[in-house]
Amino acid sequence: MQTIHIASDHAGYALKEHLVQFLAQKGINVVDDGTHSTESCDYPVLAHKLCAAVEKEQGTGILICGTGIGISIAANRHSGIRAALCATELQARLSRQHNNANVLCLGARIIGVELAQAIVEAFLGASFEGGRHQRRIDMINLPGQAG
Repeated sequence: MQTIHIASDHAGYALKEHLVQFLAQKGINVVDDGTHSTESCDYPVLAHKLCAAVEKEQGTGILICGTGIGISIAANRHSGIRAALCATELQARLSRQHNNANVLCLGARIIGVELAQAIVEAFLGASFEGGRHQRRIDMINLPGQAG
């Protein structure tokens, strides 16, 4: 059974709760890394928690904040994370196929529930193509960085 980590800040809480149920209905094991309410919280804390788990497990994650921008910036500070902020199904599919993205970032104030579901399905349904794309991924980290 596939396991997906998911986390959001307060702005993304409602969308996260919906996606937890959506993924569970598809038979996917979901680990909810927080937040657990709409009380104001700091997205970097949640991004770092999820990314540490994804790196450790070499897994996949979904992060949500209001725009998706802040949480994607925080996630990409981790050398083993390739977080992709996606607002379309095509972006989600290509982020996996070409960039081997392991964390999907969504903006709850930017996209609706139905589009979010379609983006998640496209992201999880796509596979890395390797080849020339691997060469480019190998160029991403600066000298001395792991990941």
